[in-house]
Parts: sequence; structure tokens; C-alpha cells
Amino acid sequence: MPAAIQQTAINEEKMNAFLGKVVSDFGASLSSALVYLGQKLGLYQALAAGGPATPAELAQRTNTNERYVREWLINQAAGGYVEYDTESGAYSLTPEQAVALTDEHSPFYVGGGFFVIKAMTAAVPRIEEYFRNGGGMRWGEHDPDLFVGTEKFFRPGYTAHLVASWIPSLTGVEDKLKTGGKVADVGCGHGASTIIMAQAFPNSRFWGFDNHEASINQARQKAEAAGVSDRVSFAVSDAAHIPDEQFDLICFFDCLHDMGDPVGAAARASEVLAQDGSALIVEPMAGNTVEENFNPIGRTFAAASTLCCTSNSLAHDGPALGAVATEDALRSTVLASGFKEFRRTTETPFNRIFEARR
Repeated sequence: MPAAIQQTAINEEKMNAFLGKVVSDFGASLSSALVYLGQKLGLYQALAAGGPATPAELAQRTNTNERYVREWLINQAAGGYVEYDTESGAYSLTPEQAVALTDEHSPFYVGGGFFVIKAMTAAVPRIEEYFRNGGGMRWGEHDPDLFVGTEKFFRPGYTAHLVASWIPSLTGVEDKLKTGGKVADVGCGHGASTIIMAQAFPNSRFWGFDNHEASINQARQKAEAAGVSDRVSFAVSDAAHIPDEQFDLICFFDCLHDMGDPVGAAARASEVLAQDGSALIVEPMAGNTVEENFNPIGRTFAAASTLCCTSNSLAHDGPALGAVATEDALRSTVLASGFKEFRRTTETPFNRIFEARR
């Protein structure tokens, strides 16, 4: 033990408080894997649909092994994710738990985040090497559950806010889309945001772009299933090479901070945007000082940024804005690209919404 630590007086009360926090984090970290399994195996869905169940009954409903299910349920009840009845020995979901864990159409759905956690932790051995030697891991090199989870995680927020408040907060955009406009969704992933807009504005045309081919293939399938493929097109493209359609709206949903060349991406958007068009830039909620991020949301986004966002940008020798990029850094990036105006139009607990204009 270093001499400096040996000579430091330990406040036992503070130490116990810290260790209590660590134990809580141990449990939460391990439990995230079990929540992921609950999503994948349909355990929550079976509890929600079939009502209270003993471990044996839930195992039968889901065609899973009772011994694993028994241990899983103990963990879930200890964490407050399911309820336990001591008299019957049955477990159940409250209405709130059921919505948050099973209803993917609800703005309260949280299950997607656990796909992201599973995928990001799989990258830890590589990230360790990048800590030591520099470099980074490209977005497309991650576990496939990252792309599934990202769509599941962000879609509830987009469903709740994109059409209802984000687009109306922009200058004249909503009216253009109602009558018939052109929209580009850059970094569209599985196309959730593109499809939501296409459903809300049937007179407009939408283009989704992403450099991850597997995600574009998924987006095309989802657009077909949603009945909007007549007005939505998806293409494999990086942000610097989107076509010149003189778009009325160009969107960057939770992706500009990831990019290897965010200035170049914004510059291309400025070039292919109609003169009176707008760029919608949605970014994770973050403070303008380091300490403003010392909260559960800042903790979450800083972790995701370390394991994924910052690493992707560094893999391209980029500026690594990261998921907790300050508003000042985002403004400087966008204005350096040729846009003349940049403003925050609205926000949610999880996102900041910006508009850029030429």
C-alpha cells in the first residue's frame, strides 16, 4: 500500500457510505445482464400477459429452465423490477413495470437500453487497448445488439417528442412537411426516426442515410412493414456524401457527436439544404461544465461515450466530441461548417434539440 494512503485517516462513516454505493453498483451492473436476458427470453412479456406466476409456471410459459428462472426472479424482485407475494410464492409485474419493460410503443419503455449495455460491455477488451495505445472502435465493429438496442432505446423518445414538439420548434418546417417537403435523416440506423416522420407527414418525401449496411437493410424492412416505403428511401452513405436534393429539413439524431468529421458532415448538410431549410440536431442532454454532468443522466451518457461514441470518432482520427459535448462545442462545430445560425429550440430530460440555418 502506498505510504500516502497508509498515513491517511479513514472516516469510517464515509467509507461505509462509499462501500454501500459500490455494492449497489455491483448488483446493478450484474443485474443489467439479467434484464437483457428477460427481454430476449420473453420473461417480462410472459409475466405481463399471463399474470402472476411461480418460477415453475413462468418457466413453463416461456419454455425455459425452472432453476434459472427461479434465480432470475429473486434477482429481479430484489432490484424492484418484479413484485413477490410471500403467501403464494408468485411473482408479478405492476402496471408501471409492465409498461416500462414490455411495451415497446410506450414512451416509458426502457428495455432497449439493456441491449446497448450488453453490446458495449462486449467491447471492453478492445477499449482497454485503446486506452493504452490510442485509436478507436468503429461503430460497425460492435456487437449487433448495439444497433438493435440503439433503435429500441431512442425510439420511445422520438415517438413522444419528434412530431409533437421538436419539429414544431423549428422555423417554418412543420408547415412545409404538411404540404410536401424533402427530409434527410443522417445516421438513421434502423430508421425509427425516419419512419415516425413519414407516418406523420404523408405528403413529404424522406431519405435515410447510414454507413452501416446491416442497419439500412433493417430500416428498409421496417419501412415496408410500417407501410411508408412509397415515400421513404434508405441508402448506405456516410454523412459527407448524401445527395443534393435541396432538402427542407436535414436531421442528425443522436449521432453528430459520434462522427469522425462532424464539421464535414454539417458542411455537407449546409450544401444540400434549401436556402430557407433547417437542420435539426438532437444531442444527448449534457451540461456546459464538467460538474453539470454529475448526475444519473450524465453518468450514463459519459459511460456510453467512453465505450462507443468517443471511440468511433477517434477511430476516424476525429475530434471526439462525445455524448456529453457542451453546447458551446456543438455550436462551434456547426458554425465552422458554414451555417450562420445555431440555437437550442427545446429539450427533454434526455436530449437537447438544436436548429441550424444557413
